[in-house]
Amino acid sequence: MTHDSATPLAQPFGPDFLADPHAVFARLREKGSAHRLALPDGAPVWLVTHERDVRRGLADPRFSVDKQHSGSGFKGFSLPPALDANLLNLDAGDHLRLRRLVAQGFTPRHVDGMRNHIQSAVDLFVRRLLGRLEADGQADLVAEFARPLPLKVIGDLFVVPAEEQELFSEWISSMLSPTSGDQLVRAIGNIHQYLIDLVASRRASPGNDILSGLIAARDEDDRLTEDELVSLAFLILGAGSESVQHHISNAVVTLLDHPDQLSELREEPGLLPAAVEELLRYAHPNLSAIRRFPTEPVDVGEARIPAGDTVLFSLASAHRDPARYPQPDRFDIHRLDKDHLALGHGLHYCLGAALARTQIALALDALLRRLPGLRLASAPENVRWRTTFRFRAPRDLPVMLDQGAPTATV
Repeated sequence: MTHDSATPLAQPFGPDFLADPHAVFARLREKGSAHRLALPDGAPVWLVTHERDVRRGLADPRFSVDKQHSGSGFKGFSLPPALDANLLNLDAGDHLRLRRLVAQGFTPRHVDGMRNHIQSAVDLFVRRLLGRLEADGQADLVAEFARPLPLKVIGDLFVVPAEEQELFSEWISSMLSPTSGDQLVRAIGNIHQYLIDLVASRRASPGNDILSGLIAARDEDDRLTEDELVSLAFLILGAGSESVQHHISNAVVTLLDHPDQLSELREEPGLLPAAVEELLRYAHPNLSAIRRFPTEPVDVGEARIPAGDTVLFSLASAHRDPARYPQPDRFDIHRLDKDHLALGHGLHYCLGAALARTQIALALDALLRRLPGLRLASAPENVRWRTTFRFRAPRDLPVMLDQGAPTATV
């Protein structure tokens, strides 16, 4: 399949997509796997929708994340070099070199050692959520729980003060879904300057934290450049907090919208690990993996994608592909096939996968056990979503407690 350059590209990311991305992906899947489309800004892109091709593509080294392989001058967020030299933009050699510098802090064993610290953060924000519920009758679960929890966990790893964690999160949010070009430029500028200042401050007064270790690797061993140092901080602080926030929010919406399975989880807490995996498949906030650029022409489905074109592998479409998952639109905590692509595949498998899973599991466990009467404050269809071609998550999540429902001591 090829595309006639004189024919306008379809733009599927309109009102129908904002209302229900999965219905749009389903229609695209039925027509084929690879589709030449236009992003909301008019930029051309290939969107890959079949699970088999998404899985293969994510592990195929011919699909580079390095923008130097873009034939169309792709710029994305137009980040400055000090934010752009991160793991998401680097291929095998440099990617592995930088990944090794920080990987030790995110191994399952190391994360297990952080479990008590994460649990303390969960306890803190459950108390805050309950306090707001008792005072006002309802609360925004995003603002009181889902957003501040990963901010504190990842911020504490970098020894970032609480008030600065909140400010940084606001800038990341503005960068990912800006209301104007000016807001995007301001957000990137604020993030850039903050991280430069944070590195300078920690360099002058090092501690026993991840950032101090990276600075030592830069200054003492010359194992990374200054731009790579700042970019690693940007990626871990930004992605480490933003993604988990949306995972938790989406998980809560899904569970409260499936009361039978929610009740089962409360009765059998041992089902929670399986439920977390199904939630990652069914309600993953990232609709697509980071863009790739073929280094040579690559056949995907019936299409030949030219070298240098921008390619998006749709995680959301892959996770609802009936060729891979029976009844894919059904949320099922007993699903036998627990394999998914939510945390990546191949070289770019999520560095913080163990940390993300632990935070999500402990967060949901606390809400299930301590707030058994928790429910949405209005019907699920009234949830206000932030939806772009990149991700989908609640803007806010008003919740309340059933009258007379018990609450555990928090």
